[in-house]
Amino acid sequence: MKKILTAVLLSALASTASAQSGTNSPYSQYGLGLLSDQTSGFNRGMNGLGLGFREHNQVNFINPASYSAIDSLSFIFDVGISGQVTNFNENGIKRNANNADFEYAVAGFRAARHLGVAFGILPFTNVGYNYSNTEKLNPSDYTDNTSYVNTYSGSGGFHQVFLGAGWEPFGGFSFGVNLSYLWGSYSRSVVNSYTDSNINTLSKYYSASVNNYKLDFGVQQVLPISKKDKLTIGLSYSLGHKLHSNPECKLITTNSQTYVSDTTALRAKNALELPSTYGAGLAWNHDNKLKVGLDYSLQTWGKTVSPVYSMVNDQPQYTVQKGMYNDRHKFTFGTEWCPDEGGRKFFKRIHYRMGASYATQYLKINGIDGPKEYSVSAGFGIPIMNSFNNRSILNISGQWVRQDSKAFIKENTFRINIGLTFNERWFAKWKME
Repeated sequence: MKKILTAVLLSALASTASAQSGTNSPYSQYGLGLLSDQTSGFNRGMNGLGLGFREHNQVNFINPASYSAIDSLSFIFDVGISGQVTNFNENGIKRNANNADFEYAVAGFRAARHLGVAFGILPFTNVGYNYSNTEKLNPSDYTDNTSYVNTYSGSGGFHQVFLGAGWEPFGGFSFGVNLSYLWGSYSRSVVNSYTDSNINTLSKYYSASVNNYKLDFGVQQVLPISKKDKLTIGLSYSLGHKLHSNPECKLITTNSQTYVSDTTALRAKNALELPSTYGAGLAWNHDNKLKVGLDYSLQTWGKTVSPVYSMVNDQPQYTVQKGMYNDRHKFTFGTEWCPDEGGRKFFKRIHYRMGASYATQYLKINGIDGPKEYSVSAGFGIPIMNSFNNRSILNISGQWVRQDSKAFIKENTFRINIGLTFNERWFAKWKME
């Protein structure tokens, strides 16, 4: 019965995820959108750290090799949501926006000796923005008061459902894989209008949809240092490949006198692509109380293609081009402290977490590198202790993220992440008296 309820809940969350966007950022109008964190509640307290972490009571899906560490008698179900406030600042003009978002729903269990299995759903990118700007048509001509308005809007994003397994073939070494189905769509528009009714308008509507796969691999090696200390090396790799999507650009020209519209549809063949991603992490574990780690990841967006609109000899073109993105580098440092995870005292079983990250942006905007990202987080893993269950955990964290650029808009986001990890003993044999 519990397995059926879990499947139903995952299906409902999948429908919810497909219908929403968790951002108001104008940066989501470029590329595939804003990249999602793709981390669970316990990772977020350490700002996304986890390539070298092996948790017996959490589903650490950023490195599938870690599934082999899941407790043998446990079925783990973890679901997370977030709420955020973002301040936008450009040329002294400030605006605020509020968003709430579904973050993930995952489950994991031990399928056989040294073999763990996990599955779930999580967002991959988000698209969501709506703003406009007004400018004079001829700013140098003081007698001409004609102005135009461009309204920019977009929505959508991509999501993934995954099934993964992690196996430890011999002591200390494990490897794993996540196979994902990636799907979703986005729509973006630039709607043009003039104060002079004699001028024709030109509006552009961009759209794309994806139905493809995503493949992620992970490796972990545990190195004993002393009786109480061990070091785990974690490596990850995501396969880069074309998504076999043909994005469309519709140009609608409207005669302001007759209101007759002329539509031109352009397509860029096979113009969306996933980058190859490489990750490496170290995690030091002291007596299962203090954990400290460092992660680095590289996404090779610079080698991928993108659809680009341009005018060639007064003819509109929507073509596939390379070199529109930058490679993305990210460094994350974090730590966790739990005085006595298996003890009976409530406050000694709390997990205290904190972390910090620095990342470069994969976007190029008019040939200029996008904003750099700085972020810090702190959080708690609060044990749920009652007569029915003392293995589940409530993960709560706060995160501050700054998108900083001298050339473009600055963003400061404060986010609250809430994750609830249900840990049930499903596979124990009950003794009848």
